[in-house]
Amino acid sequence: MTNKDILDTALRQSAIDLGCKPEDFLRTDSVVAASRADPRARKYLELPFSCNLVSYGNNVVASVGEAYRDLVSAYIGRFPPEHCFETPNLHVLDDALQKVGQRICFMAEYFLPDLSSLKSIRCWEYELRLLGPADFGPLYTDQWSNALCEKRKELDVLGVGAYDGETLVGFAACSADCEDMWQIGVDVLPEYRREGIASALTSRLAQEILERGKVPFYCAAWCNVRSVRNALRSGFRPAWVEMTARSIAHVEKMNAGEKV
Repeated sequence: MTNKDILDTALRQSAIDLGCKPEDFLRTDSVVAASRADPRARKYLELPFSCNLVSYGNNVVASVGEAYRDLVSAYIGRFPPEHCFETPNLHVLDDALQKVGQRICFMAEYFLPDLSSLKSIRCWEYELRLLGPADFGPLYTDQWSNALCEKRKELDVLGVGAYDGETLVGFAACSADCEDMWQIGVDVLPEYRREGIASALTSRLAQEILERGKVPFYCAAWCNVRSVRNALRSGFRPAWVEMTARSIAHVEKMNAGEKV
């Protein structure tokens, strides 16, 4: 597998998720596609979208419900691609969406491994152990909620744990979110942070995923500097950005701390 193979896999998956063509992300003009359900899409996506914007750096591809096509088309046609994902321009889209019962809800940056940078990172004081679904049962707790997802535990397929003696102090795991790409999440106990454990776990798990013929990917909020730094230290590089709208009721429930 090469870096081009990895990128091509991601482009194909994004095209499935958004209902467009892989080459649409490489165009210089922006694209609006009709969102539709697809069994091949990433499992955690709730399709069809009302509005979902993606950029691999060249343009914006918007996947939309028909009721939102005109307002989203006007927005991505008004601003340069890189400014469509930031304030103050972002307020224009959010204001328009609120009039039709939607709000911007999720904003994230996605990373892919750079094979020239991905390498084993030693974790000198702690033993790394490869874990599988049979080991995950007692780990579905808030402590390891970035690594594992109890709501979709059937997708959790592989993990690497860091142990201080017999105590699990760091844990990275991946979910088979779609056929060809597995997403990595990682947690480290607070008292063990800043010792290189997260990057040792992430890089090891990425290599294990590649050995199984799948593409690892990593997601972080733009403001989560600690997570972004871990991605970079682990041999990942920014690949695409994504922004998703959800109903106003959904956003209000999340802000109230309700599980949705």
